[in-house]
Amino acid sequence: MPSTKNHHRSNGRLGENAMSATELRRPRTVPDLVLYGNKYVGAVVPEGIPRQPPKVLLKVTVLGSLAAVQVLMRPESSVGDLVEGALRQYVKEGRRPILPSMKAFDFDLHYSQFSLESLDRDEKLIDLGSRNFFMCPRKPVSTVEGGGGREDYMTTPFASCANEVSKVRHGGDRDAAGFGWFKLMHFLLP
Repeated sequence: MPSTKNHHRSNGRLGENAMSATELRRPRTVPDLVLYGNKYVGAVVPEGIPRQPPKVLLKVTVLGSLAAVQVLMRPESSVGDLVEGALRQYVKEGRRPILPSMKAFDFDLHYSQFSLESLDRDEKLIDLGSRNFFMCPRKPVSTVEGGGGREDYMTTPFASCANEVSKVRHGGDRDAAGFGWFKLMHFLLP
């Protein structure tokens, strides 16, 4: 019968006994896997041509929404395709607020919420230089360009937000532009 001292000593060396009893086997690997991958990639794409990703993750923030909608698009797609895809994804996720229209033509895409110019619908996504955009409802012609009371949504490419700003800056509408701050004067007077 072994003494208790020997029993404790053998328990302290479990690692040695376990390792000698069973050897750890090395998993099967393929060391030439990297070479196979490079061989196939080199055969498909010539070295002189820059590679483009097959799809690009774009983020579109919708006016009034809390977070951006993430859309996967091909780089060759146009801005109009991105608007359609963002609307589809927005509805699919059940986002709030509910949009007034589901037609892609009723929305404009901007670089950011502070950008006055909307993007041209025929422009390719790869040429834009950004992956984050802002989408807002398109303004009717009667409010944007002073149309004759018709509520059409036909705006020029590069919507005329900048035209409205220049009207205000140059005093196109005198009451609203130059002297609008006088309306607040009665609050300041004792």
